[in-house]
Amino acid sequence: MKLRKPPLFVLARAATYASLFVGLLLIAVPGRILERSGIVRPAHLGAVEYAGIGVAVAGAALALWCVVTFAWVGRGTPAPFDPPRTLVVQGPYRYLRNPMYLGAALALCGAALFYRSIPLLGYAGLFLLASHGFVAWYEEPTLARVFGAEYEAYRARVGRWLPRGSRGARSDTT
Repeated sequence: MKLRKPPLFVLARAATYASLFVGLLLIAVPGRILERSGIVRPAHLGAVEYAGIGVAVAGAALALWCVVTFAWVGRGTPAPFDPPRTLVVQGPYRYLRNPMYLGAALALCGAALFYRSIPLLGYAGLFLLASHGFVAWYEEPTLARVFGAEYEAYRARVGRWLPRGSRGARSDTT
């Protein structure tokens, strides 16, 4: 399938919404948590800090790939009020149904590792729990209603949070 370049305003909307999401949930809130707990940037970087950087960068790259895929393939954004116009099953969505949330959670876990912050790790866990609830009670029913059998077939093939093996075993918790 040949992908056409999305209109510039679709890319601009996706970048705007993603920036607001990143700014609030992945920068402002974690910054406040670190500030409140008195945690500052490490004076020296060791293996743990470098591992944290690697995990955070990998998570952020995955989330960014998802935003670009939404705009490029789906002609929409990550915002629930401006979603993709088509069901996006390419790119990272070929392997997971929710790679954007997973990427954001990985970025938060990487930051927690970098700062060696238990409160930040707790926030990452809460973020993932909230994401799971949002997916289970809002996103998936909405996608099933909008895309019908196409979404149900995708849901049967692709895991929610973990990639499925070649056998394609069905489980709502994966």
